[in-house]
Amino acid sequence: MKEDGSIHHIFFRYTQVYQKCLFFFLLMLCLFLGGCAKKPVSRMMETTAYCGCSWCCSWERGSWAYLKLDFWNRYVSKGKGAGRSYTGRTASGTYPREPQEGFFSLDSIQRPWVMPFRLIFFPWYFLPEDGTIAADTKYYPFGTRMYIPGYGWGVVEDRGGAINGPNRIDLYFDSHADALQWGRRKLPTSIIKPN
Repeated sequence: MKEDGSIHHIFFRYTQVYQKCLFFFLLMLCLFLGGCAKKPVSRMMETTAYCGCSWCCSWERGSWAYLKLDFWNRYVSKGKGAGRSYTGRTASGTYPREPQEGFFSLDSIQRPWVMPFRLIFFPWYFLPEDGTIAADTKYYPFGTRMYIPGYGWGVVEDRGGAINGPNRIDLYFDSHADALQWGRRKLPTSIIKPN
């Protein structure tokens, strides 16, 4: 009888310790999510759009040094880097991308019948991904997150020659038609600067 009582007592004691640890963890999680996160700053921004085409990014096929016979290569055609090989990377060294909402999004709620199709045929869209934003890095350093209504979340990863001042950003789109459709808009933007 004493052995059963002692095993029960030990089990009861471990359960109490587990509950206290769980309570402490949940309390810390609530404190972190509730008050420790940075509040976004809202600002009216003039937004334009760009894509990776030769018109938007100033590159051309072939070099005059090779009489344009190397037409499969791309070279920067304007600016201080004219003549250099064009890689398609942003100023921070990443490849630009358009934002993805992910599997659990407003679109999935509005059209739930497409969820199995997305899960099977497009598993890379499962997690959300921020888009690429070009901004003046004097005001918004690389890594600054912004929410633009109609575009979604984006991260400052690029600069632009015509992107000057704190109220001007350029949004990346995968196609030139989408970039033209976006045009030029003044929108309230939420800004979260990195630490």
